[in-house]
Amino acid sequence: MRIAITGHKGQLGRALQHALAEHEILGLDLPEHDITDPATIVTTVADFRPEVVIHAAAMTNVDGCERDPELAFRVNVLGTQHMALACQRAGAALVHISTNDVFDGKLGRPYYEWDRPAPQSVYARSKAAAEFYVRSLLQRFYIVRTAWLYARGGENFVTKIVAAADRFGSLKVVTDEVSAPTYAPDLARAIAQLIATGHFGFYHFTNSGFCSRYDWACRILALSGREDVPVEAITTAEWQRAAPPPLYAPLVNFAGAALGITLRPWEEALQEYFGEQP
Repeated sequence: MRIAITGHKGQLGRALQHALAEHEILGLDLPEHDITDPATIVTTVADFRPEVVIHAAAMTNVDGCERDPELAFRVNVLGTQHMALACQRAGAALVHISTNDVFDGKLGRPYYEWDRPAPQSVYARSKAAAEFYVRSLLQRFYIVRTAWLYARGGENFVTKIVAAADRFGSLKVVTDEVSAPTYAPDLARAIAQLIATGHFGFYHFTNSGFCSRYDWACRILALSGREDVPVEAITTAEWQRAAPPPLYAPLVNFAGAALGITLRPWEEALQEYFGEQP
């Protein structure tokens, strides 16, 4: 199978290349390929004639999106429109990587694939708009929402917690923001399984279970040999951010599980990240 992957240099992109290594892959990423340049990116993808395009490229700096909404919408919305049009021209299916941030976290329960988005931040609105373009322009698509992505070799919550613990010797972490940490290699394997089914639609793929940022941070410190670092539990109201996160937004993997696609518990995946056997 011929597969194009945008954002192939990122955490998920690298994991996807590994999970799909038996296929012919075209990697698309900056600076060589700019998804905001419609003439170039659409032609490049169409000329490759992929059967599937996995659109993992995005502006994911949530606070940065809040500070520069025009750039956020150019990358996340128009970039996705360009990839959808490229799929039209190539006759390819599109896997669009989205986020639990499209929900407002006020429902009081985990979110199913069919729950109505209610984006709050600029980043969330840009990703919800991207989903709109995908389902408006294409019939053959998978929209895969995930959350709290991390992997080795990238900057993420895990690396930030370890770095902050070493620098400051103590931490303050919010306890009222709840979702599911997702290990990029596990997500990539789930996506590889999904595209083999040809079963289009919306999917929620995170590692199973959920926790607060505080719980996750404490587990990170324990597994990294920093269990003696004190961690103070605070609320999001005490931690000022440019962009408000959804406070309670775990995702239910209902549609994927019906196809036999499940992800292991987040605790086991985090152990593997730190080189321990689950």
